[in-house]
This record gives sequence, structure tokens and C-alpha cells, in this order.
Amino acid sequence: MRAFAGAGALAAGALAACRAQDAPRSGPAASARPASGAGAGRRFPAEWESHARTFMSWPALRRVWSLDLGYVREDIARVARAVAEYEHVVMLARPGQQDAAQRACGSQVEVIPLPVDDLWARDTVPVFVEESGKVVGVDFNFNGWGNKQKKHDSDAAVGRSLLPKYKIPRSTAPLVAEGGSFETDGQGTLLVTESSVVNDNRNPGKSRETIETELKQALGVKKVIWLAGVRGQDITDAHVDSLVRFTAPGVVLLDKAFPGSPADVWSRSADQARSVLAQATDARGKRLEVIDLPQPDPGRITGTGDDFVSTYANFYVANDAVFMPEFGDRHADDRARGILKEHFPGRDVVPVTIDTIAAGGGGIHCSTHDQPGKAPAR
Repeated sequence: MRAFAGAGALAAGALAACRAQDAPRSGPAASARPASGAGAGRRFPAEWESHARTFMSWPALRRVWSLDLGYVREDIARVARAVAEYEHVVMLARPGQQDAAQRACGSQVEVIPLPVDDLWARDTVPVFVEESGKVVGVDFNFNGWGNKQKKHDSDAAVGRSLLPKYKIPRSTAPLVAEGGSFETDGQGTLLVTESSVVNDNRNPGKSRETIETELKQALGVKKVIWLAGVRGQDITDAHVDSLVRFTAPGVVLLDKAFPGSPADVWSRSADQARSVLAQATDARGKRLEVIDLPQPDPGRITGTGDDFVSTYANFYVANDAVFMPEFGDRHADDRARGILKEHFPGRDVVPVTIDTIAAGGGGIHCSTHDQPGKAPAR
């Protein structure tokens, strides 16, 4: 992901409302309650469960994207239009950019005025859990990925600004993290990279054991499976959502480097994850089935840049569809599509070209955030 930091950009090596029934309601600033002690009554739903809507954010800052700002906005609009074919999409856009975002996204996407800095809605929108039959937004105190992005005040306030519009209670987590740090099966199991959470740039002085207890309280999960991840190589410190994803309880897809690629910190991270996952059991005591999700041939992809993220693991599961990146290596794209189709039967698998998002270190999952709930009539 690209971020403005001081004098330069760091890159990762990660509309008027169209549906009156879903229009946000105005309200006072959200008052938050602490998440400590809340875990027993909470459940973190799996992404394949029903969504009420998908939130996205309109990239705002030229100093982050420079000459690529127009191109990344095209990518974001393309993703929004694709997802909107299957479920309601709400695009957050700065008030002065709302009209341009609406024109780009089209009438099927609802664009609402709300200050944002960048497109990474997975990390800035609160993480949604169920509690006593209602949805609660858990605010993980976004700090610009360990203050690597210096300009993040609007993104840090998204939880406080957004949740009152939908009358969703806000709960503050006792730690700093991002939504891309978490992957769940909906049955109490959480996958996390240690590098992105047990890190002094987010949670100084806290042990892994303390953070695990806090995650269980905040999200209602029962078991945390820790993967090592990679520190300091990308802005996220190696979020799990570009490495390994659940497709069902007990089944995960794991990113795999293209055959013959030189070993590096990322392939070693995947190897370490495989070793851990192969020995792990989930919250219900079930062993995990680990399935490879191979990357494309670097010589055949259409995107460019040293920080281009060519993992298929950063897919997004929506109502009746799965959205995956299309990189231009036809064989690898088709293979990934087939794997996803096999593991999400009954859903369309929709490829989307996102070369500028990928060149900025992210993917479709990074730029979307699901709110669980009953899907509104379409």
C-alpha cells in the first residue's frame, strides 16, 4: 500500500444515494464502549456469510498516488461497480470529491460524504461483530500502520464518523490493529500475523499473550493461530489477508510463489505459515486442510512496479460472488478462478483488473469491507 510519509511515498511490498432504503441516517458522534470483557457474547462472522453492504473508500490524496491517482480511482470504481452487481456498495468520499466519485462509480453505487484519506477500507472501517443479535463495529484505533503514513487523521476517525450514520454501536478495542490483520472462519478461529500486531509500532510493550487475550475479548474468538509474517518490508507489516484465507471451516487457501521464483522473505513467510497451519486445529478441534493458491508468472503479468502484489489470496467474498484480481497471465488467472470456484460453489467468480491498486501494494480485499447482516432487497 502506498502511504505519504514525510517528504515521499512509501509503497507496500502490501455520488448521491441511489437506494433510499439504505440511505445513512444522520446522528451524533458515536459514543464508544470498551471491548474488554465483551468477548463471551460476541461472534466474528465469516466473510461468506450474508452481507448488508460493502463499504469502500475513494482515494483522496495526490501526494500518496501522484500521477497514478486517476488510474487508481479507475480501479476502485471498477471494483465498486462489479461488487454492486451483487450487493449494496457504499463509497465513502470527501465532500469535495463526492460528485466525481459518483460519476465514476455509476448509479448502482451509493456515495456518501465522509472524510477519508485513502482507499484501504479494510483497515480503516471498524471490524464488525455480532453481539446479542445486533451488529457492533469494533474500532481498532487505526494509526496509519504504525504511523508509517503520516497523514491519516481522517482515516483514523472513520469509525467515529461512519457508525452513527447507520445506528451501529461502536466499541473500542484495547489495542491497535487493522482489519486486514484478521481472518476468521466464523466459528471462533482467528488467523493473525504476529508481525502486524505484536509490534511496537502499534502496541508497544505488549506481549503476544496479552494481545491474544485482547483479541478474544474484542472479537469474541476462541482460538488464535499465530503466523510469523514479515516485519518492516511493507507498510502493513504483512497482513494475513494477502497470505492465507479461509474458504470454509477447516479449509484454507495459502499463497504460493510462482515455481522457480527465488526464495525471499515472502516465500519464507508462506513456508512458515504452511508449517504452522499443517499442525494446527481450529476452535472446534478440527485439523486444517491447506490448499495452494499459486501466484502468476511475473513475466506474464500486465502490472508493473517493484511493489506489485500478485497474490490471488486477497480475494473478496460477497453475496453470491467472489471477486479476484486478474493479472494477465491467462493460465494462472484461470487456475486461480477454478480453485475459487471449487471452494465457493454456487457463487460467481468475477475477475477484476486492479493493476494500479496492486502496484500500490494492495488488492480487492484491502479495498473492501463487509458489514454482516441481511441483504436488502434489490
